[in-house]
Amino acid sequence: MDRHDMLLSPAGVDALRTALTRARFTANGIADRLGPQATGAVARNDYRAALRATEDRDPLGTLIRVFICDQTEPEPVVAAALAPLTVEEALAGGLVERHGEGLRAGVDLEPYGDDWFVLADVPASARPGRPLHAEHVLGIGGATQTLIGATVRRPVETALDLGTGSGVQALHLSTHARRVTATDVSERALRFAATTAALNGQDWELLRGDLVAPVAGRRFDLVVSNPPFVVGPGTTTHVYRDSGRVGDAIGAELAAAAPHLLTEGGTMQYLANWVHVTGEDWAERVTGWFAGTGLDAWVIQREVADPMAYVNLWLTDVGEVADPQRMAAWLDWFDAHKVEAVGFGIVSLRRAGHDEPVVRVEDLRQRVEPPLGDRVGEWFDRQDWLRARDTDGLLAARYRAADELQLRQEATMGEEGWAVDRQVLAMPRGLRWSEEIDPLVLALVGGADGRLPLRDQLALLAAAHDVAPEELAEAAGPIVAHLVERGIVEPVAD
Repeated sequence: MDRHDMLLSPAGVDALRTALTRARFTANGIADRLGPQATGAVARNDYRAALRATEDRDPLGTLIRVFICDQTEPEPVVAAALAPLTVEEALAGGLVERHGEGLRAGVDLEPYGDDWFVLADVPASARPGRPLHAEHVLGIGGATQTLIGATVRRPVETALDLGTGSGVQALHLSTHARRVTATDVSERALRFAATTAALNGQDWELLRGDLVAPVAGRRFDLVVSNPPFVVGPGTTTHVYRDSGRVGDAIGAELAAAAPHLLTEGGTMQYLANWVHVTGEDWAERVTGWFAGTGLDAWVIQREVADPMAYVNLWLTDVGEVADPQRMAAWLDWFDAHKVEAVGFGIVSLRRAGHDEPVVRVEDLRQRVEPPLGDRVGEWFDRQDWLRARDTDGLLAARYRAADELQLRQEATMGEEGWAVDRQVLAMPRGLRWSEEIDPLVLALVGGADGRLPLRDQLALLAAAHDVAPEELAEAAGPIVAHLVERGIVEPVAD
């Protein structure tokens, strides 16, 4: 994509960067100016304290009022804050717009991280009653943050952002990828992404097209995507939300494309919605997406919504709340296809080059220790360790229980005192898994102090429980593999 195809000219981008940095219009600069109380209030869309703190309308105060508090300010004051960028350039690029007797934000210009800036469209909530553009470009929302946190941040040579929108995922990829490619079906979105890249001193390859079409035949070490994953009848009104695919087909489509996009050892991660159909196991449905791909897959479901809440959410997102016909048609489609709920989660795939890939589809709705991307990387590492060992290899290894592992017991008072009914191993860190266990597994984990090979540990347990050692070893293999996969016990390096 031509680097001149931006909201502003290259010289205009340089002038804008100068204005923003000179005024300290950064996340840290704004926090220092407003203080913790007003900064926290702004996060809740309460601008009262922020407006009081910026009444002098110096450049930083004016930028905060215009781009953070969505105020209309006198043109001379805005001109002073944006200089050396001229008001005419800012108006032509849509950075600001005339409103009443002054100027207000025409885009969402968000200071982000330590010294980044992200450009997107003004959200629907800030312009009630004004329909969103069909190619509306989202800013940094909840789904965006979810993918940012879930991405494995290890150094790679090449990275691809499918459906880049404002470019925020590509911005993060640039911190650990030597070359970044980003695609979008929307020319308008690519203009925003190009401006975000230039404003942050980045040079990305930007390509227009639907999903993987612009990069057909190419492979990448890391692929991420926050696609238009919303489930419905396939109606397209807003490209950031609607893919034009029926139901949850876009999730399956990305899974099918992944083997052809990834280098050996490459990883692909994307957000997805999937339907829960009455009488069907949702996990089996999603597992089917990966049949024949040859990829390791870990899918975690983070949220589930009923159809009414789901439709309300997405209609509100684009300001369509007052359209009962659109709501009725959407809900009728859910009814016709027996959709009782919609799940949301993260798909992580890896091309590991093995004949028997590991596929796990599971609920993980508990709060996890951030960043989730580190946990995903560790999960794939554990799969590599397990895949390299048969049962004898597992028995020969030494293990230790995870740090801070807890045992929780439920007991009932009876005639002879407390009787333990249920025992649960709980991890207070990491993925915070909880596992109900029997006394034998408890003894196994309790004895995992890293000193004895598992085979010797099982021999002691077999003698204590009057069980044949070979029977216990045979049963313990899958159990230990599961405990390792979950990170409840960890192999000790020789």
